[in-house]
Amino acid sequence: MGRRRLGREIAFKALYRIDLLGRAIEDAMADVAASGRDAESIRFAGDLLETCAAHRTEVDGVLEGASTRFGPDRMGVVDRSILRLGATEILYWRFVPDQVSIDEWVEIAKKYGSDEAYALVNAVLDRISRERASGVDT
Repeated sequence: MGRRRLGREIAFKALYRIDLLGRAIEDAMADVAASGRDAESIRFAGDLLETCAAHRTEVDGVLEGASTRFGPDRMGVVDRSILRLGATEILYWRFVPDQVSIDEWVEIAKKYGSDEAYALVNAVLDRISRERASGVDT
């Protein structure tokens, strides 16, 4: 597993715990730092979590517009965590190509989500990517 994939999985697990247990981002960041993983994966995970936290309101608004069924408040914790992090990458991390982000988060959804989670993640992140590229607000 590559360092960025590992960083994404670390960030996902931390965001999942934040959302499920109501933990503070600082506590989750401390857990990430103490995870014993390599420094590059930890840095990637920490940066992704910080970016997601800084833009959470905007990310949730974009997810609300991009999800045809329902918004983040009605999603399961796993799906919501994956989508928040994937949308954060697409919207705020221009150095990662959108298709790479989408592919990575789809694979994480296959590993941690329900049987259908990967299809939701693919559809929502693809829509966000296409609409951002065309300048349409989701």
